[in-house]
Amino acid sequence: MQDDEKPVRTARRTRRTVRARMTLLYGGLFLVSSTALLAITYALVRHNLGADPPMGMRSDFLSSPPGGDAPLPPGTPPWPADGQPERVVAIDLLSEQARAALARQRSDVMHQLLVNSGIALALMLVVSIVLGWIVAGRMLRPLRTITAMARDISATSLHRRLALDGPGDELRELGDTFDGLLARLEDSFQAQRRFVANASHELRTPLARQRALGQVALSDPEATVESLRQAHERVLAAGAQQERLIEALLTLARSHAGIEVRRPFDLTGIVREVVEARADEADLRTVKVHTSLATAATLGHRPLAERLVVNLVDNALRHNTPHGEVRVTTGTVDGHAVLTVTNTGPPVPPEAVGRLFQPFQRLGATRAARAEGLGLGLSIVQAIAHAHDADLTTSTRPGGGLSVTVAFPTAHEPAPPVRRRPPLSVH
Repeated sequence: MQDDEKPVRTARRTRRTVRARMTLLYGGLFLVSSTALLAITYALVRHNLGADPPMGMRSDFLSSPPGGDAPLPPGTPPWPADGQPERVVAIDLLSEQARAALARQRSDVMHQLLVNSGIALALMLVVSIVLGWIVAGRMLRPLRTITAMARDISATSLHRRLALDGPGDELRELGDTFDGLLARLEDSFQAQRRFVANASHELRTPLARQRALGQVALSDPEATVESLRQAHERVLAAGAQQERLIEALLTLARSHAGIEVRRPFDLTGIVREVVEARADEADLRTVKVHTSLATAATLGHRPLAERLVVNLVDNALRHNTPHGEVRVTTGTVDGHAVLTVTNTGPPVPPEAVGRLFQPFQRLGATRAARAEGLGLGLSIVQAIAHAHDADLTTSTRPGGGLSVTVAFPTAHEPAPPVRRRPPLSVH
């Protein structure tokens, strides 16, 4: 029980510590600035009080006639009629006493100023700490909201949002960033759920077919060697389809995991090998393949890049028309190694292009096309492109078909950091 309470206590202690640090920072800044202000004020007052009286005041005092308004201190000899020096000595004595009184008064005033300033500084320091504590709490309130939301949100409540109000400051930006993160996670989880559902359905189909073929062959009382051979060949075909699906799923998952080690390679050589390997299939489909290959050096994972080229070429051949065309070009454009695959084929609505890159999505596919493809080709292409930090662009052709362009980083660019994406997510 004590171990379970440690994370909560630690989190609360950390939150109070941040608030206390902000409060101490406010109080410290106030103390430093107030002390500096009082020191400057004290120095200015001391300078003004320490100045000598003007000479005019001294002349008037010395020239005042006897019997004037200013009383003489006790023991001062009377003013002589002939202006003897005894009176001058009395005046000097009076001046020394006045200076001493002024010095005492100045010292008392400065001491009182220092004491009162210290008391005021102490009181205002306490007030500033209390206000700093309140202000820090108000400033950290959005962070507490984000923390509480992050604790409560689970995979089934990713639709919740903070929607913070207030000025567009850093805390509001943090809340909006957190909402954007929740939106991306929600999309990823939904895509993963759809993918798992579709994958389970696709994997269940060949398994059910294998079981049905085996049951039919075993339940036939008049089964012959030839019929059993045919049933066995169908079972093997279903197993091969299942193997291709599993391999495609593993490739898709590996692409989403990212690339840790990037090595240079040339797209041109990969494209040339893939096109030559599919020459017989193109002749069988009566599709003519045109190539325009130039140097396109890039960095990445060569086997995954080869899978990308294979899927693009196979997709262009498979979803084509009799006597159609496929055009494959490579080159370097604006510092990027660019691969473009364009094919003729049935018209594709522009709004349906995004669906093509979702797993197990086939637009108007016939039964033969469904049996031939797995519905993962372009999804794997998109995942591999993201793993290579490549830009993927798809557009429809006016007469039908698609044009897919992949722009890879060049081999001279520094390798970007590995981007970890949610597994089996589609955007």
